[in-house]
Amino acid sequence: MKVIIFGLRDTAQLAHYYLTTDSEHEVVAFSVNETYLGGVTSFCGLPVLPFEKIEKAYPSGEYAFFIPMTYRRMNNDRKKVYEDVKAKGYRLISYISSKATVFDNVEIGENCFILENNTVQPFVKIGNNVVLWSGNHIGHHSIIKDHVFVTSQVVISGNCVIENNCFLGVNATVRDFIHMAQYTFVSMGARILENTDAYSVYSEGESKKANVSSLKLRI
Repeated sequence: MKVIIFGLRDTAQLAHYYLTTDSEHEVVAFSVNETYLGGVTSFCGLPVLPFEKIEKAYPSGEYAFFIPMTYRRMNNDRKKVYEDVKAKGYRLISYISSKATVFDNVEIGENCFILENNTVQPFVKIGNNVVLWSGNHIGHHSIIKDHVFVTSQVVISGNCVIENNCFLGVNATVRDFIHMAQYTFVSMGARILENTDAYSVYSEGESKKANVSSLKLRI
């Protein structure tokens, strides 16, 4: 599949490398919104086009998109672009590293970015627009819904449900059978031992909640 990558930053460069060296896809161009072009016409040796006009050069019936964006505004920026790309009629690919362990009955949606050394156990379901950075453990029968970002060395134990737009920081641990409500922010090293509240922040240590209102303001 010929693919356009959305973005011109580090994650776009990483996506280009991963797709070029470890997938069957061919990256043909990059795209961002015209406001953010800043006169850039090429990136990684490939053309850069404004997203508003991308279908003129690369029609949706012949090309796919990949959106390797970060968790800014609790994944809402990535969600917005995902929805805009879908509205133009493009298919979105997912990338799963050949160095990840993903069992054959795992369900994975579109525009997922799953890097090396992830272990995704049997009967897991992963929604759309999810990022699993390197080195995570996703336990059996867990469900990760849409627009979630899991950083590195995170343990999500078995039978957990992670709702939309959550963020899990490096070395976070989620015990089994946890239900994580939408827009939960889990900081680096935090342990989640009980179900979380929506729009909540859990800091390092014993699942301490704080700054619910401030999180709402940031997204």
